[in-house]
Amino acid sequence: MAYDYEFFKSQIFRLTAIDLSSYKERQMKRRIDALISKHGFKGYEEFVKAIEKDKALYDSFVAYLTINVSEFYRNPEQWKVLETVFLPDLMKKTGQLKIWSAACSTGDEPYSLVMLLSKYLPLNKIKIYATDIDAQILDKARMGIYSDKSLIGLPSEFKDKFFQKINDKAYKIDDSVKKCVEFSRHNLLKDPYLKDCDMIVCRNVLIYFTEEAKYEIYKKFNEALKKNGILFVGSTEQIIQAQELNFKSVKPFFYQKL
Repeated sequence: MAYDYEFFKSQIFRLTAIDLSSYKERQMKRRIDALISKHGFKGYEEFVKAIEKDKALYDSFVAYLTINVSEFYRNPEQWKVLETVFLPDLMKKTGQLKIWSAACSTGDEPYSLVMLLSKYLPLNKIKIYATDIDAQILDKARMGIYSDKSLIGLPSEFKDKFFQKINDKAYKIDDSVKKCVEFSRHNLLKDPYLKDCDMIVCRNVLIYFTEEAKYEIYKKFNEALKKNGILFVGSTEQIIQAQELNFKSVKPFFYQKL
């Protein structure tokens, strides 16, 4: 059998549980071909054999696949909408809010949520569930060390209060914030979803998926939310079939479960 891209996808699913068929093919294939060439492998078969034997190569490949790009308070104007329009209603709820940061990458997003909520709640009342498919990147999130570039959009009040400067280019987030986030590994394409969430934040991730995969993920997000729960998506994303999926658009990039 020729070791073509289709067979390669099946082998990657076997090894990583990442279903490349759910990603936009032309874009993903181009990235993988470039990576294989960069490492000097002759083709898919040689590369698969290599990642089966080399744990470091395997980990770096998974990190490469999952496209981890993040920063604190990405698109600050959208965080302002979250604070002024949606948080007041969420804050009226009794008990602890259940918020899920899905595909959280290096932790910038769940930590941003903790800091925002800390304006209205004591830290011991804040709990964010944060998940990602990449175990390596979750380890980085748990460490909580970030470059100065990651903090560019963060309000200075949070930077001054919750970060310790390590050197000119690196900052460490305070343990009091880290304690509010529970990180765990999760594959959006195959693992069970959380239930009864007040809000789900999943931004600038689903643009890499096929329309069919996106539809299924949005459907599961809807099921994971409480009635009137909020889904906060990225500035490059729009849910075309929102009504069919039991969502209504309440503000750009914010959808409410009907």
